[in-house]
Amino acid sequence: MALVPIQRTRNDGLATLHHEMDDLFDSFFRGLERPLSGYKAWPAIDIAEQDNAIVVRAEVPGCKAEDVEISVFNNKLTISGEKKASQEKKEKGYYYSESSYGSFRRELALPTDVDQSKIDAVCKDGVLAITLPKSLESKAMKVKVKG
Repeated sequence: MALVPIQRTRNDGLATLHHEMDDLFDSFFRGLERPLSGYKAWPAIDIAEQDNAIVVRAEVPGCKAEDVEISVFNNKLTISGEKKASQEKKEKGYYYSESSYGSFRRELALPTDVDQSKIDAVCKDGVLAITLPKSLESKAMKVKVKG
């Protein structure tokens, strides 16, 4: 199994402007401490290419299966959803409450064509696992050479 590099997609003008501004700030603040330097795209994603499928794993803590949507169009995988988590404790002498809400969206360019009718997705223990079987046309085929 080989890891697949994630490529930025620059489809519309706003996304292009966003990435250009990020690049500008990265070059300006290179070597200096930046206020938002710890920012990372969420959810964190791993993509691996196997012989017959592309496997994507995304960290979605606090999300249930019904909170996540997946779509595939033009070799682009889109994962979106909404995180809704709250915790509350009432004990002797104190009260604790914490809530975390927010929507997310990640778009990933797939390295090959996939069979959309056989895509499988499972969300368990804060990890979303998506298996995207390769289409027959995109699988490598061995040809016997005749002598």
